[in-house]
Amino acid sequence: MSADDRPGDRVPVLLATGTYDSDAHPRVRVLVEGMRALGWRVDEVVEPLRLPTSERVRILEHAAALPRLAAAIGRAWWRLVPRLRRRMRTGARPDAVLVGHLGHFDVGLIRALCRPAPVVLDYLVSGTGTAVDRRVGGSIKPRLLAALDRFALGRADVVLVDTDEHLAELPPAVRPWAVVVPVGADERWFAAGRTTNEERRDGPLSVVFYGLFTPLQGTTTIAEALRLLDGAVEVTIVGGGQDEAAVDRLLRGVPGVRRLPWVPADELPALVARHDVCLGIFGTTDKALRVVPTKVFQGAAAGCAVVTGDAAPQRRALGDDAVFVPVGDAAALAAALRGLAADDERLARLRRAARTLAEASFMPEQVVRDLDARLRPARVATAP
Repeated sequence: MSADDRPGDRVPVLLATGTYDSDAHPRVRVLVEGMRALGWRVDEVVEPLRLPTSERVRILEHAAALPRLAAAIGRAWWRLVPRLRRRMRTGARPDAVLVGHLGHFDVGLIRALCRPAPVVLDYLVSGTGTAVDRRVGGSIKPRLLAALDRFALGRADVVLVDTDEHLAELPPAVRPWAVVVPVGADERWFAAGRTTNEERRDGPLSVVFYGLFTPLQGTTTIAEALRLLDGAVEVTIVGGGQDEAAVDRLLRGVPGVRRLPWVPADELPALVARHDVCLGIFGTTDKALRVVPTKVFQGAAAGCAVVTGDAAPQRRALGDDAVFVPVGDAAALAAALRGLAADDERLARLRRAARTLAEASFMPEQVVRDLDARLRPARVATAP
């Protein structure tokens, strides 16, 4: 028997697969980096769906757009299936198969192709939760999305969620098979943070926000706060999406605002790290109160002071190392930024504390420890 065949000696193998895009949704990059750091061999077989989030929202809103989604899935699967079959025939036997973010459609196909390996579904968002958060109306679409959620959860042996609040939202029968894995930040953000200096830069306080302009993010609240500040801070706003038109109307004529449509994923960490403050989310939706957004982990890793909405999951994750403001309260957000602009010592302390917290708790190998413990070959069991 070779070392690779002896359970105590063989390097465990995780196969990450599906139609995810690790640039658009870096959660899977954190999972892969973390599992590799803990000694797993991670192979990736991926064919991105190549549908931007804005297009997915349009599909949710308009049933006539569903054929575009079906066509995109069909094209991705046409490329994915032969690659995945070849990998299962010729590659090392996986101890687990990870279906990346937004894998609700993929998980059934991947389960069929990768038997008998247990399937891990990253259930970072639910279809029904997304519909509510994105204000998708009607009665048929929410029911269809709920059915899609049930389908996906029913084909996973292990389900990943990011907060205790999302764990509580799972059906009771699924919770024993679920693992809470915080979103964390990938190594690019920590590398950018190690180059920063906590001392205040010359000029006004520099603030950055980046995102998809969804109701969860509260981008209209951010824009209203910036109008109140009227140039007292310099702000870089990156991205676009559902609330983009409203945000741009509010920001029209506001001094000190730099607007970028988007920044390549590999360039974003350095851009964020050049700012004093990274803004989190300020939405008032139910989902906004259940999450710790990716940008909070990333901003802390990049060495920024974090200012975000006051919600229980974020307080648990950040403790005293961030500034919290009431969600949906533009005046409170403006006052918090004014306070940081006037107190260089506090700003430097918060930046230093955020980066220290990130290095201690948000690195990939730290956030996946419970997943590693759950998936080690000797402990893996499949759901009934």
